[in-house]
Amino acid sequence: MSQTWNQHVVKKENKSLVLETIKEKAPISRASIAQITGLNKGTVSSLVGELIDEKLINESGTGESSGGRRPVMLLLNETAGFTIAVDLGVKSMLGVLTDLRGHIVAEKRVKFSDNKYEEVLPLLYELIDHLNNAAPPSEYGVVGIGVGVPGVVTNEGEILLAPNLGWKKVPLQQLLHNKYQIPITVENEANAGAYGEKVYGIGQKSQEIVYTSISIGIGVGLILDGKLYKGLRGFSGELGHMTIKMDEDPCRCGNKGCWELYASEQALLDQAEALGYKNVTLDQLMEAAHNGEEKALQLFEDLGDYLGVGITNIIHIFNPEQVVIGNTVSIAERYILPAIEKRIERNAIGFNKNDVQINVAKLKKHSTVLGMVAFIVEEFFHTNVHELISE
Repeated sequence: MSQTWNQHVVKKENKSLVLETIKEKAPISRASIAQITGLNKGTVSSLVGELIDEKLINESGTGESSGGRRPVMLLLNETAGFTIAVDLGVKSMLGVLTDLRGHIVAEKRVKFSDNKYEEVLPLLYELIDHLNNAAPPSEYGVVGIGVGVPGVVTNEGEILLAPNLGWKKVPLQQLLHNKYQIPITVENEANAGAYGEKVYGIGQKSQEIVYTSISIGIGVGLILDGKLYKGLRGFSGELGHMTIKMDEDPCRCGNKGCWELYASEQALLDQAEALGYKNVTLDQLMEAAHNGEEKALQLFEDLGDYLGVGITNIIHIFNPEQVVIGNTVSIAERYILPAIEKRIERNAIGFNKNDVQINVAKLKKHSTVLGMVAFIVEEFFHTNVHELISE
């Protein structure tokens, strides 16, 4: 019994290793897989045959010969299935349909005026249904649905608190699973953004990344030692609610003086209104700054300075190699980055520009949705390989 189980485990691990190698190195030959993984050629050939039968990989053309026959090259079958991912924000949500490589096949943004859970949930269902209907025929269909949420999310996908949405104790993962009966992932949007930039974006070469999601509120996602860090119950990264001013303005989270009260998009808009801008948007402030309006330029400089205060604290705590600034405010990089860097250089202990990269998210508005895609795809391959071997 023990020997059979051990063989089962070894085969699962080897098959996952072969599949992962094809995903990372494709196009690649069987011989190259054996060389990279250390598995013998017979084992690789057998596992590749199974993966082809399961429609997870394809043979495609031939490679360069090293003296014998030209090797047949292997590719991931990226259209074997599709994912649906949603970035659920304040007053709008962005949904995408992607293949297993994260290539976006369809995309839709839905705006709403009322953030109440009872109003938003039907719109979320409609968006998911729209993307599901857009999925081309495939071997595995839609393999999972992921939703990134700006709030505290448990490891079980329950939204404990999303202050800027006004949501408390919403079992979103269970609700979606009950409706769609496929794997569901619900995650904090900043965690997803961090993972999206790590897998597909500007953080691919870094192992220690702090992703700051700057929008109506502030969230932080942490990649430590190359892996997403979530803490004991999944609550890590709520650094938008670290106190930077004692006993000052009240925050929706219930505390006072939170970082997001001074360094978020909402803070920028509030300050703009105080200076005489009426019902102004971020894009309009960007245009004003582009036109050289001193008030607008000062607003962005002040915002960058406050962002620098919080990022300095984060650098002191985590000593990352890269800080990535994402979400809506990142479009103002030319106006906020100099102030951010100036504050960090002034306040960070032992700071060296060569030690910490300060970058804007490469994926822009897609950081969170593509992070959710990465979660779904990884779980699909992990579960699928396990189930197919069990059979």
